[in-house]
Amino acid sequence: MGELMTKSHMSLRDDFQVSCIELDVLVDAAINCSGVLGSRMTGGGFGGCTVTLLQQSAVDNVITTMREDFIKKFNKDAAKNIEFYICTPSQGARKVHL
Repeated sequence: MGELMTKSHMSLRDDFQVSCIELDVLVDAAINCSGVLGSRMTGGGFGGCTVTLLQQSAVDNVITTMREDFIKKFNKDAAKNIEFYICTPSQGARKVHL
């Protein structure tokens, strides 16, 4: 347990083994694209999702690359279920005075 405490980050894939090959392929595809600041799986795997932080100008290329790498590893039918949601960061949760 002491070893985990000295790491600068925790990894759902490496420390808890809850990722799956499909999510790993998507994260690897994203982090190798220009304009990507980071990408990781979230939701504990099990058909989960990835979150990718990237520059707005890179969105189309990253989506194309992620989809193409997924098809290369698996097949076109598997890629039909991939969905991308483009979001803009905001302040997040905070106290609201009414």
